[in-house]
Amino acid sequence: MTHSPAPGSLEDILERSGGIPSLTDFPGVDDLLASFTHLADLHPELITTRRIGTSRLGEPIPLFSLGDGPRSYLLFAGVHPNEPIGFRTLQHLATVLATDDALREAFDATWHIIPCIDPDGTRLNEQWYSAPSERTHYARHFYRPAPDEQVEWTFPFAHKQAWFDRVLPETQALMRVIDDVRPDFMVSLHNAELGGVYFYLGTEVDGAVDALHAVPRSLGLPLDTGEPETPTVRAFGTAVYSMISMSEEYDFLAELGIDPVPLISSGDSSSSYAAKYGTVSLVAELPYWSHPDADDDTPSEEPYVTVLHRKADALVETGDALQRIIDAADLTLDTPFRRATSAFVPYLSANGETEHRRADGESIARLASRAEVFSNEDVVRCFRLRYGGMTLRMLDAEVAAGSATPGTRRARAEMQALFAQWCAESETQTELTALPISSLVGVQFGATLAVARCLIDAESTT
Repeated sequence: MTHSPAPGSLEDILERSGGIPSLTDFPGVDDLLASFTHLADLHPELITTRRIGTSRLGEPIPLFSLGDGPRSYLLFAGVHPNEPIGFRTLQHLATVLATDDALREAFDATWHIIPCIDPDGTRLNEQWYSAPSERTHYARHFYRPAPDEQVEWTFPFAHKQAWFDRVLPETQALMRVIDDVRPDFMVSLHNAELGGVYFYLGTEVDGAVDALHAVPRSLGLPLDTGEPETPTVRAFGTAVYSMISMSEEYDFLAELGIDPVPLISSGDSSSSYAAKYGTVSLVAELPYWSHPDADDDTPSEEPYVTVLHRKADALVETGDALQRIIDAADLTLDTPFRRATSAFVPYLSANGETEHRRADGESIARLASRAEVFSNEDVVRCFRLRYGGMTLRMLDAEVAAGSATPGTRRARAEMQALFAQWCAESETQTELTALPISSLVGVQFGATLAVARCLIDAESTT
């Protein structure tokens, strides 16, 4: 007799995570919202729809609420529009919850879903969504908003001398939803770029680390055991960290003797804002591509300090090269690409200086793991491709508008050559593997249900 795991149990969640249909691309805004509208039309007794706000360019932002259980769960995608795995995750999750009564009843929740919180930024990435396995194609059509134009990082913030209150309309819409539904559990759907899987939790949750480890393991995906995004996060377990905190970032920079105010150019996160309601937040960071070194914890032959200094030098060099090209152009257009490069390019050089200072405080004797060597080196590759691609798009816009001077055209030619060089260097990574989108969706889907299950289990012990 075949054993069927209880709906909503970890065993059931792992089975479901491995059963995501094959996927080859990501949906654009129109297709994404049409799929949710269609699902709501099919299940009017389960799904309600309401407009929660309007984007800066005038696009309506809808919220779909599914079910009527007493627990309140809030999920949203598109907070960083270059991170579209969450679009597919929400499509699959909503479809399963609408069509599987047993699973929906196992969680007894109302699921509030915002398919895309930043439609304007998402449209600027749609050109690579049809071919997401090509890293250089992704970079050439890449767009990531400047920090003060990112929904995730434009919640109100005040800490010592840092202050942010330029809240975006999209962020205001999300704030109103958080204040309205007061989520017990909130999932901000992000993804990384290359390496392994890692997670952020707003607070420690009993059983969550083991459950989160089980999901990618069941799908054959590695955890990322290399350098975390920032040294300020705390590890709850391997590749499971506390949420990034702007106040902790501020204090870390101040302790290094660096003025934090110019570097803290944005606000706080959705997790920080929702914490006043006791909300437990989750972020599952997933790579498009993986590499054997992403989880190789064996020691390299290089001191960790040397690895940090090399990364710092490369970041400064990259920032200086891009800034030189930008300064040589006669820019006339206020485009999203210009605003983004104006923020990110100076950050590269500043981040390099920060890494030099951090390296000076590290033990000279400690050897870096192979994963740490890889992750530090790939930060440089990642930033060169991302911000080189955006700088080129900024210059392309000047040419397309007919406003490019000879200086701008020379700058564009120089940027084309430099970007081609960086792409060629990236393509020497012959061991790079494009991960199946269905597996990436499976991790986000499974991690969401697994942490929700841990929270329900914790209710019975309190």
